[in-house]
Amino acid sequence: MSESSAGEAARRAASASNAASYASNSRQFIPQYQATRDLHRSRIGSIPGASDSGADLASNADMDVEMSDIAEVALPVNKCSDPVEALPTEIVALILSHLDSDSLKASQRVAKSWARIAKDPLIWRAQYLQQYEKQTYVSPAPIQIGGIGTGIPNQPMQHWELMHDARRRIDKNWTRGDQGGKGIYLAGHTDSVYCVQFDEQKIITGSRDRTIRVWDINTYKCLKVIGGPSVRPSPGPKVLRTVEYPKFHHAESSVNGTAYGNSIYHVPSDFHSASILCLQYDHEILVTGSSDNDLLVWDVKTYEPIRRLKQHTGGVLDVAFDEKHIVSCSKDCTIIVWDRKTLEPIRTLTGHRGPVNAVQLRGNLLVSASGDGVARLWDLNKMQCVREFPQKERGLAAVEFSDDAKFVLAGGNDHVTYKFDVATGAEVKQFTGHTQLVRSLFLDTQNRRVVSGSYDLDLRVYDYDTGALLGRFNEWTTSWMLAAKCDYRRIVSTSQDGRILMIDFGRDATTGQVMPGVELLRGVAPLSL
Repeated sequence: MSESSAGEAARRAASASNAASYASNSRQFIPQYQATRDLHRSRIGSIPGASDSGADLASNADMDVEMSDIAEVALPVNKCSDPVEALPTEIVALILSHLDSDSLKASQRVAKSWARIAKDPLIWRAQYLQQYEKQTYVSPAPIQIGGIGTGIPNQPMQHWELMHDARRRIDKNWTRGDQGGKGIYLAGHTDSVYCVQFDEQKIITGSRDRTIRVWDINTYKCLKVIGGPSVRPSPGPKVLRTVEYPKFHHAESSVNGTAYGNSIYHVPSDFHSASILCLQYDHEILVTGSSDNDLLVWDVKTYEPIRRLKQHTGGVLDVAFDEKHIVSCSKDCTIIVWDRKTLEPIRTLTGHRGPVNAVQLRGNLLVSASGDGVARLWDLNKMQCVREFPQKERGLAAVEFSDDAKFVLAGGNDHVTYKFDVATGAEVKQFTGHTQLVRSLFLDTQNRRVVSGSYDLDLRVYDYDTGALLGRFNEWTTSWMLAAKCDYRRIVSTSQDGRILMIDFGRDATTGQVMPGVELLRGVAPLSL
């Protein structure tokens, strides 16, 4: 017998032995599966980009069992027609990984042997991340607002199926509009709250009362109030109207004038002497802009000022930054680009003929919106305006960039939000319904939602792709909506009535309890008090 014939005979004998082994243990979970899977994952993790993609199952070229062997391992159809019993568990897992979530759920109901594999966390991890993982399209990456909703980073063995169920419940609540979200009110500011940003631990707000406040987003307590010695808040403000039950969930009372309120008041070495109109922060710094014409850069961990930036001759209306630049715009009709590391001005951009009300960064591109009715696109490598979007008859107050920098949203005095194609400059969609100034915009590209706030007392949520209205929150506050941002779970907004309004879609609309699995979506632990 030739060497090739002998090798083929041995190979077939081994395959027959494997088949007999699978037949005798067809209803038992394969003991080697865990070790095989761990080895499998370690190989995939060494492939560039594979671990980031969320893929945990190899391509055919990298499987433990060659595809040419599968037919030999499988039992004849007359002996066993169940593929889960006939095939190696790794192969079944690979097959099931191509199903959608509904089909995976259905697979669990076929038999216990199917359920064991269809519940595998690695299959559900790939399913979850394929649908919900946030993509980064530009460099430097934009500041993350709120949470991503993909659990603890670098923890592949989380309860991904329960997390997936939780996201679907949250998404369903979003589609129910004002019947799906629970209203939470935070009181403490004594005048209009102009600006807000939040993450999974805290909310930071800035107000006409000349203070910055830090709130615990999970307990709703005010943790710190930052301002000058002359603006320390007195008891109040008065209790204002909220939405009614079942839309209402909680109202956090003001601690102004109490012993606790006095203990959290902080007078830093430098502070704004007028209204705080805008802010943005990341894991290192907080930048605020004020009617006093200046910006202050703060250490976000200590809330102590690092540097005052003086260059504008009018109130600073908006600020945006990334790891390279800080960009501010002003009532003086200019935009200033600052070097983030040195905190020195690089260039003053001119061209707008009215106050520049809003700016947004995406990589080397900057978009601005002005009271002159024009939105402009700037190339920060050239420090030049490279496009003007169609002029509107009335001024623009808010602007947003899509994550991939392909589209711009702008809204303002004509009550409409416009969607522009960055490449062509063409208007491609309108988001309508407001009856007064569109004061704030936020685009959650990942979850395909646009949130707008208006002087008509409305918060509105639109489908980013179709423009359809998903939800209207009419008169959930008593005055103008001034700022609003959102993530996968909640909207956090501010009003002229001095309150923060949070609308939480992660709670059961009837009981108000946090829905099962929602807490697993957090990427960080709650703040410790």
